[in-house]
Amino acid sequence: MSKLSIVLPSYNEEQNIANTAKVLAELLEKNLIEYELVFISDGSSDGTFDEIQKAAAVNPNIKGAEFSRNFGKEAGIFAGLEMTTGDAVIVMDCDLQHPPQVIPEMWSKWQSGVEVVEGIKKNRGKESLGYKLSAGLFYKIMSGLIKMDMSASSDFKLLDRKVVDVLLALPERNTFFRALSFWAGFRTEPVYYEVQERQFGKSKWSFWSLMKYAISNATSFSTLPLQLVTVMGIVSILFSVVLAIQTLVKYISGTAVEGFTTVILLILIIGGFLMLSLGIIGHYIARIYEEVKGRPKYIISKVTGNVQGEVIGSWRKRQ
Repeated sequence: MSKLSIVLPSYNEEQNIANTAKVLAELLEKNLIEYELVFISDGSSDGTFDEIQKAAAVNPNIKGAEFSRNFGKEAGIFAGLEMTTGDAVIVMDCDLQHPPQVIPEMWSKWQSGVEVVEGIKKNRGKESLGYKLSAGLFYKIMSGLIKMDMSASSDFKLLDRKVVDVLLALPERNTFFRALSFWAGFRTEPVYYEVQERQFGKSKWSFWSLMKYAISNATSFSTLPLQLVTVMGIVSILFSVVLAIQTLVKYISGTAVEGFTTVILLILIIGGFLMLSLGIIGHYIARIYEEVKGRPKYIISKVTGNVQGEVIGSWRKRQ
């Protein structure tokens, strides 16, 4: 019988763990789907992992781990993927804003031969204006940089085991799960859902965290920002040529005057381009530096009692 694993990255979700475990378990058992729920506490400062342990003690199909510190959602997703044993794996939010009711449809599509079932948002649900604007800007930036339409995509998706194995085999430390699942290819079909309202707590994403997340993922998946350096150089050269022609024409016509303001503006524009270019290049060099060091994506400090594996550096299955 095929088995479904569900990965649930969790950061300060103490209030949601018990309810999420209960809702998912009841839904999967009702639909006669063999399952396991894998919760990953991303260095939470509340009792998230304690709640995971309680849920695992009640239901043997639930297991989890806690990071030694906050490593980010991407690390949480990949740690969860590493710990799964199912033939298919679903990644979803712990707060159930990704509706569990869609899971049977995703499972059915997988059974019919689909290898990646992509969750597509019909709408973003109830969010503040500021959050909607920042999220909209984030998706526009990401869509432009990685040349994929990210406006309605999410981390809510089902992956066949072969797709999971492909993603886990990637050696890179800086990952962007949502885009990598596009990049991997395989037979893909969508399912559409409406974002649900949180029952407990509030979103951990702010404007600045979204922007930081966008920049980090863009530079890990795309070289377009580096190409912008060349564009800025060309614009600067064209601007300089136009200014040089204007100055030469005025000199020949005898109307040339000392252009102190023009010189200052030119220096500021070129200086701004140079500093921005150096910043972009420096960011990529920093990413290269992080990759070369070869540190693990995450470090696990604790696991639930039903997890078979080693807690040395990043978790790995016992051979």
